[in-house]
Amino acid sequence: MIEGLSHMTFIVRDLDRMTAILEEVFDAREVYASDAKQFSLSREKFFLIGDIWIAIMKGETLPERSYNHIAFKIDDADFDRYAERVGKLGLDMRPPRPRVEGEGRSIYFYDDDNHMFELHTGTLTERLARYAKELEVAP
Repeated sequence: MIEGLSHMTFIVRDLDRMTAILEEVFDAREVYASDAKQFSLSREKFFLIGDIWIAIMKGETLPERSYNHIAFKIDDADFDRYAERVGKLGLDMRPPRPRVEGEGRSIYFYDDDNHMFELHTGTLTERLARYAKELEVAP
């Protein structure tokens, strides 16, 4: 039986640059760095974002960008603060996708290796309730 999410791994060209992104945008805490030791496929670092284990490994950049992404929940009151953090790092912030009112707000951005991240203010429960409401008024 699946118990939950174990970890997420991102392959990155520059471990130090991704460390800065994780620490400065997500308040990640580094808990391990392989340095010269190599137990896995390449040099790696482990972080905690809240209680989510994030691994980064040295490797080749994704060849292109897509809408595949990881979304992290943020409070709506912190939206502008997170947008500022992303901007200060010079990350490519994308315009938000069209939404119906009431399903939350999002900050979409790419890291230097073409991984897309989202900082989202809504929840699944809120989104489903909003979609259901929209369906009720549809002709």
